[in-house]
Amino acid sequence: METTSRFAGEQLRLARLAHGYSLEDVGERISATRQFIHQLETGSRSPSDEVMEALADVLGVTPAFLAAAIPSTVRPEQCHFRGHITRPASITSQVLARGTLLDKFVAAIDEHLDLPEVSFPDIPATTAEEIEQAAEEARRFWGLGTTGPITSMMRVVENAGAVVTYFGDLSDRVDAFSMDRRRPIIVRSSLKESLCRQRFDFAHECGHLIMHRGLQTGDRATEDQAHRFASAFMFPRGAVLREFPRGRALNWRALFALKLRWKMSVRAIVRRGYDLGLLTAAQYRTANIHLVKTGQAKVETYDADGTLPVEQPELLPSALAALSQAVPGGAVALAREVGLSVTMLELVTGAVFEEPDMTPDDPKVVRLRQL
Repeated sequence: METTSRFAGEQLRLARLAHGYSLEDVGERISATRQFIHQLETGSRSPSDEVMEALADVLGVTPAFLAAAIPSTVRPEQCHFRGHITRPASITSQVLARGTLLDKFVAAIDEHLDLPEVSFPDIPATTAEEIEQAAEEARRFWGLGTTGPITSMMRVVENAGAVVTYFGDLSDRVDAFSMDRRRPIIVRSSLKESLCRQRFDFAHECGHLIMHRGLQTGDRATEDQAHRFASAFMFPRGAVLREFPRGRALNWRALFALKLRWKMSVRAIVRRGYDLGLLTAAQYRTANIHLVKTGQAKVETYDADGTLPVEQPELLPSALAALSQAVPGGAVALAREVGLSVTMLELVTGAVFEEPDMTPDDPKVVRLRQL
């Protein structure tokens, strides 16, 4: 068998991790050993053309993708996770790999379409007061004001130039993930179907993109800072001081009314009141115990009954539709230009595509799709 002269082992590893495959998984799919796949990734061996074609087919990429290293790498300080700090390294690697491939595809889209200008302000903040001011400044920067609720957090981040997508099989240990690239990317797990949690996740990622540019996050301090930013961004301090129910006993009816108005979980609203000194430590503890005892620690009233439907991405689906309208199968063709097949494209965008119809335009040919 002829051996290919060009092969980039890091590309093989990137595609493998994007699927969450182990070395054994890939080896079994092409009838090879784990050691052989490891040798390919480390560059100690080169595959034959036949093996390279098989790897490309299994991993949802093109042979050209495996032949040349990706031109840009994603640095740790550009990646921000929202979720369990103790998540397995395999989950982190999988999300980073998919994010890297999506970033490559989005960069190609940027060359063909006019997407919104990227406009995330750079406002470093660490103390509670600095974070409160950063959240208010960000709202003013985007023309949101500081007195009322945000209608759609999805449109806030997309209008600011970020591309949002979902990874359907993302582990429940990762709520959201963002990449501070030339065009920011925000990925959220579709396993979380609460609008309030979704909006908080987006605000949390905004906090990282605005306050932590160039900083590596993931520790308790930066996560707490992004939490505080999300709360302040969604429910500004002045509005909290005006609307938060006062009294010795917690007014649950009023708190759930605030949830419907601000589209923010009661748990987060209670924490907001505590952070601003409107609740004592004892009241805050009582509130959390009540939510746990009533089965609302994770899913609260109004979260699952359709009252507050989740927000859906618009920018990426519109871009994909525009590509396909310009040229039939345009999105798939563009993906192939950057080395991604339909399988990988669906994995990183969450969309569903068809392979371009190559049937000749012959009246004697009956297209099965028409049947």
